[in-house]
Formats: sequence, structure tokens, C-alpha cells
Amino acid sequence: MSRVVLSLSDVGVRFKMTGAASVTGFFEPLKNINLDIYAGETLGVLGANGAGKSTLLKIISGALRPDSGQVINYGVSVSLLALQAGFDSNLTGRDNAIFGGMLLGYTKKQVVQRLDQVKEYSELGEFFDEPVRNYSTGMAARLGFAISTVISPEILLVDEVLSVGDAHFKKKAERTMMEKIASGQTVVLVSHARGQIANLCDRCVILNKGRLLQGATMDDTLTQYDQIMMDKK
Repeated sequence: MSRVVLSLSDVGVRFKMTGAASVTGFFEPLKNINLDIYAGETLGVLGANGAGKSTLLKIISGALRPDSGQVINYGVSVSLLALQAGFDSNLTGRDNAIFGGMLLGYTKKQVVQRLDQVKEYSELGEFFDEPVRNYSTGMAARLGFAISTVISPEILLVDEVLSVGDAHFKKKAERTMMEKIASGQTVVLVSHARGQIANLCDRCVILNKGRLLQGATMDDTLTQYDQIMMDKK
């Protein structure tokens, strides 16, 4: 088995609530999460809207600290690819690419050398030098995907962005993701699209009501997910 590159041990997250809908005063999107991520694997995370998938990725990336438990990173760089995640809306696409690359541990010179590739892949044209606040959702997703494709981290976290944008860019993004998987890139892919997870991932887990579920095999986990979604209807 490949080496573990990142571990979550009894991780919990609590958000304080002040509305009338709160009974306990807290909402727990993640409860006692235990998860190992292995080098070179493609891990799928399935769950309905509001299941805690995006919160889990923020914990893995370090953008959010757990209220309980611990996250152990064994010296790897991690990048979260989500809609406008980490973007400064007042900066241009070019400047956001430089900032994002430097956060991954590259020098400014190394990032600048890759900017033409980022611009070309994103297909943003002149908008690459416009502030991100002027971008559509699809344009922001293309920029984020281009940055993470050209300036690649050791663990790539992908939050639903393969479902955003026009048909041409979706196909391009999926081809790139397949190439990354084939090259041994470690990927954590979040989606509520069962077929996408089944086609792209080595194994998958389910987030349901803040808890992590996993069957003995990939097929078992997918069957369990199907049952959860049926019960919600």
C-alpha cells in the first residue's frame, strides 16, 4: 500500500448558531472524522448538498482548523480548487495566479515562468489581466483549474468545479483530470455526481449528516450512497 501523506484523526467542526432553528446552539458539519489519504490515489467524497463535503476539504487544505481532533500533514503541499477559493477579487487573474503559486511553495520567478501556460489553459484571453470581481462563475472556475493544473500541488482537492463552465471546458478539464490521475497525482474529488466518482476514483467515502461512511469495497460504498439518496426522496 502507498504511504499515507495526510491523516485526519477524530476531527470535528462546530459552528455557533444564533437563529431560532438551533436547539443546541451549535451546528456540527463534521463529527469524529478519521481518514487517511494515500500518495497517488484518487479519493472520491460523495454526499448530498449540505453534507459537509466543502468543510472537509477546507480542513484538509488547512483553510479551516478543526475544533477537535487533529490533521497530520506529512510534508506535502495541498491546493483547494473550488469556485473562487482563495481568490482576491480586487486582483487580476494574473496576480491571483502568482499569489496562488507562491502559496504552494514556488518562487515568484518560477510562477511567472508558467503564467503564459496558465493564461492559455484558462482560455480567458484579455480577461486574464482583469480583476477577478469581473469574472463569471465559469471564468473563475477556469482560472482556478488552470492554476492548479499548471502549478501543481502534491495533493489536489477538487470541489465540484468539474460541473461548472461550458461543455468544451468541462471535457477539457475531465481529460486533464484523467491525465493527472494517470501520472500519479494525489487527488481528492468532491461531488454529488455518483457516475463521476465511479469513473475517476480508486475509492470513495460518503459524508452523511457530518459522519464519514465507507463500505468494504467501492461498489459497497456506491450502493450505500444510492440507499442514502433514495431515503431522502
